[in-house]
Amino acid sequence: MKKYLLFSIFVASTLSVFANVIPSNVGTDILKAKVAAFNADDYEHMKNDFPNAKAEDFLLKNIPIFDCPDEEIKSVYYFRWWTFRKHLRKYPDVGWVISEFLQRVSWGGKYNAISCASALQLREARWLRDSAFASEFTNYWCFHATNGRSYSSWFATSALDVYALDGNLDNLKKWYPKLKENFSAWERDRFDSKLGMFWQKDCADGMELSASGQLHLNWLGYRATINSYMYSECASLSKIATLLGNAEDAAFYAKKATYLKDVVNKRLWDDSAKFYMVRPMNGSADLFSPHRELHGYTPWYFEIAPKEYSVAWKQVLDTKGFKALFGLTSLEQRSPLFQLNYYGHECQWNGPVWPYATSVTLSGMANFLRAYDGAGVLTKNDFYEALQTYAKAHHRVREDGKRVFWIDENIHPYTGDWISRTRLKTWKNGDWDYSQNWYERGKDYNHSFYAELIIRDIVGIMPNGTTEITIDPLAPDSWKFFAIDGVRVLNKQVSVIWDKDGSRYGKGKGFAVFVDGKEVLRKSKPQKVNISLK
Repeated sequence: MKKYLLFSIFVASTLSVFANVIPSNVGTDILKAKVAAFNADDYEHMKNDFPNAKAEDFLLKNIPIFDCPDEEIKSVYYFRWWTFRKHLRKYPDVGWVISEFLQRVSWGGKYNAISCASALQLREARWLRDSAFASEFTNYWCFHATNGRSYSSWFATSALDVYALDGNLDNLKKWYPKLKENFSAWERDRFDSKLGMFWQKDCADGMELSASGQLHLNWLGYRATINSYMYSECASLSKIATLLGNAEDAAFYAKKATYLKDVVNKRLWDDSAKFYMVRPMNGSADLFSPHRELHGYTPWYFEIAPKEYSVAWKQVLDTKGFKALFGLTSLEQRSPLFQLNYYGHECQWNGPVWPYATSVTLSGMANFLRAYDGAGVLTKNDFYEALQTYAKAHHRVREDGKRVFWIDENIHPYTGDWISRTRLKTWKNGDWDYSQNWYERGKDYNHSFYAELIIRDIVGIMPNGTTEITIDPLAPDSWKFFAIDGVRVLNKQVSVIWDKDGSRYGKGKGFAVFVDGKEVLRKSKPQKVNISLK
């Protein structure tokens, strides 16, 4: 305990002395202006620990400053952090918790936390300079939550994601027994020992009314999602065991990970469809669903898909596949089950765009580009265009005609309408169902990530918990400048800038990396580099 307290004190002290590398007129001044605009356009129907009045101060203290020539992408970066801090609430008995809905919902339990998007929330929270937000939320899932397996999740992998930035081995040691218990419970409850695969109900995967789910009476199937998650849990448990010096456990979980990787790649890949497909739980599990669904890109998120499956990525470029004006559809548009319903359940994964699935897919796309250079199927520009589309969807036209920044549940791929919101605002006698606390239920919905795609993928900061980090930018070659300033990695402050002619940041021409304000590397253009934090 004493060691952990010292660690926390050190974190706090490093936060207070950080000084930005890039000048304020392209950095902190922009943040302040955007926060003021977001606040002005907002009606603050719910408040937690950091209301709008404290938003500017919180963001200045906690988030990396980002700059790039694409104003939409930059604005949404700040907007998503502005909404994210709304979901932070500290409880005296459990510490920091991150919510999905600002309103209390029945399936959120005592602390209004839902496991479905917890891994994405932690991927975002880990970039905050105060490491307590991510570490205490991980601690919550290990020791306090009673609904941790209500939805598919990957807590061991999330714990490693947090460790990659804070390097706190004591936390991993504390969490490890609970993470093992969690995987054992998944194995007990969702593993079919006869067929050797994990199964899940589509709504417990967070994907209600899916096309593949409809092929089973109870919406059950062997899915690339749950099997990829459980592969990653085993791979992560093996890595944690290695870090803790437990060779026996490391070998045990590594063997399980190898097996599950084969399951995903050999049993859930449909070579005729050239895609990862669901096998409905119909007794034999010999037949694939005939419908490509966006969650089929999940194996790339966990970096387990082989190069020969690269052809699957053609579907994100195909308007009969997943590509649409306002994002990537949850079901391929050529499917006879493709629907955009304004009746029935408000959350349908049979056509609408879901930011959750977009987050996973774009992160998987970035992994694919780095692993195989796009394999002749995708380019960095395709990733950039998909990110631009994702950013463009972060809007709503208000009743007074003003276009404002917005994040909600699911999106109409052709109009940009937030479908669930349109449904819910007339749910009961033509109005919101106030009895269920559904007024603006989806406003500021925290079910996806965005900053992760900027920091890890566009700028390319890829920490792994060691004192050497990789920086591998996927920013488009057309950009003449970009910067991320003040990323906390192992209690160091890392800044990355690209300034083609040196006029933007006043730090000279080229691509440079700074650690605690000191330049440690300079190249003529953005490229993959390794940086020591010693």
